[in-house]
Amino acid sequence: MAITRLTDIITVFDSKWTYGDVKFGYDGEVNQDHDTQYPLMLVNPPESIMPVVYDGREEYSFEINFYNLYSQAAQSVVTLQKRWDNLQDLSNEWLDMVLKNYQDVTVEAYLNDESIEIERIKDTQNDKLVQIKLVFTMSAFTKCFRPVSNYPTDFADLVVWLRADSGVTFDIPTKKVSAWADGSGNSNNVAQATKANQPLRNGYGGQNDKSYFSFDGNGDYVVSDSNSPITTDFTIFEVSKMNEITGNVFGWRAGSASIQVGINADGSFSTKVSDGTNALLTSTDISNLGENHIGILKKNNKRIDSEYYDLTNTITKTDSDGSFDNAFSFNTAQFTIGSFATSEYLAGQVQEVIVYNRALSSNEIADVRGYLNLKYKIYQ
Repeated sequence: MAITRLTDIITVFDSKWTYGDVKFGYDGEVNQDHDTQYPLMLVNPPESIMPVVYDGREEYSFEINFYNLYSQAAQSVVTLQKRWDNLQDLSNEWLDMVLKNYQDVTVEAYLNDESIEIERIKDTQNDKLVQIKLVFTMSAFTKCFRPVSNYPTDFADLVVWLRADSGVTFDIPTKKVSAWADGSGNSNNVAQATKANQPLRNGYGGQNDKSYFSFDGNGDYVVSDSNSPITTDFTIFEVSKMNEITGNVFGWRAGSASIQVGINADGSFSTKVSDGTNALLTSTDISNLGENHIGILKKNNKRIDSEYYDLTNTITKTDSDGSFDNAFSFNTAQFTIGSFATSEYLAGQVQEVIVYNRALSSNEIADVRGYLNLKYKIYQ
């Protein structure tokens, strides 16, 4: 059963009203600037209930207002009843087209059995309009509180979980971030005390209109309060958009040893793990600049696997080296988000970073990736 959200319903409402303008808002916003093309349909933001919490069904209480002009000149030619009837005919036709849209059995959205309320109003709003008000309840399968997806906390050895929409300390006027709390329960928090190096936190406008951190590529980064919780094997997930070459979403460095998840000089998504002597590297080999994506790096024994997903690309790479020191531990220095220590600064956006202190199985990786894609809608 396909999921239908409020945005999907309003999009259908909008597409089926072909007679004049459409607005989503409140009655007081009707034709404030006297620039409306009538007849107008105004959809008020609905209230909703979930009658059975885990059923996945949400009931929206819609109030739809239809307006048309009824000037003094028109009143001498067309009766008020006729103008109301004509407007109601349009509203009925619109509602019929909306319902036909949901005849596809894969989409669950329908009118409830209760009657539709109709109210007729005259001389309303700035332009002395006639109005038909339609009130009805529509049910849709939205998943609401239905627990159908996995969360990062469902899998063992989660050690870092940073989300741009949670646990962020920032200055409201400037949006500058001073601290970012770890959601894994392990207090592996990150921070930046120097204002000139603080990224910006935006509450909306990222992929799928979600929150994101903006890094300027010129010194912005956050660093962990304590040493990295990663020992030998690990799995890192990140959701970001990298706008310029040579920058890191996740970085760790101790001498010549390193972990890097970011972008190469050729614009490709790349990963690197080094024990100080031997290095494991992967690259997508195509430019990924400006792409919202999910990036994954897994280290298991003497091998790394990387996965990259954006709207059109799915790329998996691997590298191994029998000489790699599998006993090398990556917990001797702090990790950074938005840089590689104090170099290779990221110019772009970061929405989420998840780290496990082990190599996850293929199924576990798919589940965590599914959680991220459900939230950010990176790919279909």
